[in-house]
Amino acid sequence: MSRPITLFTGQWADLPFEEVARLASEWGFDGLEIACWGDHLDVWRAVEDDAYVQSRLDILDKYGLKVWAISNHLKGQAVCDDPIDIRHRGILPDRIWGDGEPEGVRQRAAEEMKHTARAAAKLGVNTVIGFTGSAIWKYVAMFPPVSQDVIDAGYQDFADRWNPILDVFDEVGVRFAHEVHPSEIAYDYWTTVRTLEAIGHREAFGLNWDPSHMVWQDLDPVSFLWDFQDRIYHVDCKDTKLQVGNGRNGRLGSHLAWADPRRGWDFVSTGHGDVPWEAAFRMLNRIGYDGPISIEWEDAGMDRLRGASEAVQYIRTQLFDPPSEAFDAAFSSD
Repeated sequence: MSRPITLFTGQWADLPFEEVARLASEWGFDGLEIACWGDHLDVWRAVEDDAYVQSRLDILDKYGLKVWAISNHLKGQAVCDDPIDIRHRGILPDRIWGDGEPEGVRQRAAEEMKHTARAAAKLGVNTVIGFTGSAIWKYVAMFPPVSQDVIDAGYQDFADRWNPILDVFDEVGVRFAHEVHPSEIAYDYWTTVRTLEAIGHREAFGLNWDPSHMVWQDLDPVSFLWDFQDRIYHVDCKDTKLQVGNGRNGRLGSHLAWADPRRGWDFVSTGHGDVPWEAAFRMLNRIGYDGPISIEWEDAGMDRLRGASEAVQYIRTQLFDPPSEAFDAAFSSD
């Protein structure tokens, strides 16, 4: 059950796609989790131009790489978000932003996600990773007080906006893997339960397991795998280092920049944080996950060229297949 190790290209979108492919190949990756921004993948071109799709596949083939999943976090974020504001202007292309009128942005983002499913199918992959956005994340502090009706309406808004998108995913035989993440409709254990309930547990919607967002929230990422085992559609490896032991640093980050030592936690390169990787991979074996293991490199304190090349080697040391037979079988008198 040896699983391929891929590199998520989202943090490398400032480089040309071919340059990222070349680097990943040199470092020993098996493939790429291709981000739908920069010049890495334009889903509209992919849907409309077979030659463009072939050009992406040719580059991968040139460097001995494959693709098992694509990601469109930035456009997915705008589907449900409220408010739509200057933050979205910074991450959305002009064709999605338009005149900036919020509902128009949401509608165009939804169409982009439908096209992302179609582009994935044309590339021959069956998984899209991304965010959903949320109309109710702004109420996370629950003060000033907000009624349960408002929260319920937020989950209904998610269902109303995402069910038509998921219909297209079903049509083309592709799955959406939502990354459980603060600022999304599902950001922890119980909001994940509520999100799946909101769409009737339809199979087109599953999860991208990224433990880095669980560690700083005091969630157990290994138990999460067990409880949601039928919904783990993709795995991203990113690490988090906690720095809350001094009585000053808080888990909410204090509006401090990444790598500031006053933060209560920080993203670090895989293997340098507090994610229990061995226990996680043992659990992935136990639940039968055989998809790609994708390294998402984020570390404001380490050069990315070192971080990515080191991470793939670290993960290879952690991956092992379960035994072909029980260790105590040799005790049998037969």
